[in-house]
Amino acid sequence: MATNQRMPLASTLRIVVARQVMGASQLCRLLPRVQKKMSRRNVDPAENNVRTVSRLEYEALRTRSLAERISDALTKAIGSITSITLHAMWFAVWITINSGFVPPIAPFDPFPFGVLTLIVSTEGVLLAIIILISQNRMIRQADRRAHLDLQISLLAEQETTLVLHTLQRIARKIGLPEDASEAEATKLIHQTDIAAMMRSLEEELPKE
Repeated sequence: MATNQRMPLASTLRIVVARQVMGASQLCRLLPRVQKKMSRRNVDPAENNVRTVSRLEYEALRTRSLAERISDALTKAIGSITSITLHAMWFAVWITINSGFVPPIAPFDPFPFGVLTLIVSTEGVLLAIIILISQNRMIRQADRRAHLDLQISLLAEQETTLVLHTLQRIARKIGLPEDASEAEATKLIHQTDIAAMMRSLEEELPKE
């Protein structure tokens, strides 16, 4: 029976298993219902992923505290070419005036420009704190993303193991001969021990 729709692997496996169990005649009556149900869920995976990522990003921005919003805005403004230009102009004007090159204006902070040094030092301390606030928020967000990636990877590993189990049962059901990759497939069927893998990585990775 031909179909114009590409069905996901999990649905295809279910149909194959159902055919082995219930027979072709019952499956022919069931298949149109499955295809109709799948057509309702026919959404572009890439578009769906983009929407999901966009929603997560908007949610992360929306849940920022007031201090984090202010620090992000200041960090964005300071880390720009405009900020560098304004600081360079400010330093040039300050040093020019206090070096006596503008006779109508009396120097108010002569060399070695102690007031300018105090202002710049205070500004540097405040900017460092502002940047640290933004970095702490970014670190927390990166940790959440790493945990999400780990959960998705674990789910993908479990789904793959289930698919291998199903394929192995199908192969035995229809009597396919075993080949050289059967031993490797048997090892992959077993669920991965995450704790054992972490211990192995810690033993194999170079020590600091």
